[in-house]
Amino acid sequence: MSTNDPKKTVEEEELIDIDSPEALEDPEDDERLQKLIAERDDLRDKFMRALADAENARKRSERDRREAEQYGGSKLARDLLPVFDNMKRAVQSISDEGREEHKAVIEGVELTMRELLNVFRKHGIEPISPQVGERFDPQQHEAMFEAPLPGTRAGEIIQVEADGFMLHDRLLRPARVGVSSMPSS
Repeated sequence: MSTNDPKKTVEEEELIDIDSPEALEDPEDDERLQKLIAERDDLRDKFMRALADAENARKRSERDRREAEQYGGSKLARDLLPVFDNMKRAVQSISDEGREEHKAVIEGVELTMRELLNVFRKHGIEPISPQVGERFDPQQHEAMFEAPLPGTRAGEIIQVEADGFMLHDRLLRPARVGVSSMPSS
């Protein structure tokens, strides 16, 4: 029976003891052994690649899951920022005389703003609140305008229009500021 007969089982085939001196005397056996070794090496390579692909897919899905958990609500958070801004502007626009007259309403709006900030913090959103006189940081601030203001240096914040916000380690929205363009003397 030929060695290439597909009906032949492993038990029926003559096994080669590669350690014996006469094992590879037959050139056909040597060729068959080389083919088997090449096939084994090819299958081992495919197996190792499949194992690496599976591990990479597991790591990628874990990273995607973490990112979705941390940053999945960023669109909703971005949409809520103008609500916070409007509430802050409403409180800031009330005169001292109006504060006494509308004290309860102002307190309600301020409490709502604090609660909104608490919810933001609970979900990893932190405000960026620059102060007048600080240096402009392009990583966290957006310059809405530049103006020469005596008594300041170029690049100093001269007005804060809106707070910025970070979502964990990502910028959700830069703080909107005015910057001094005073030339150095």
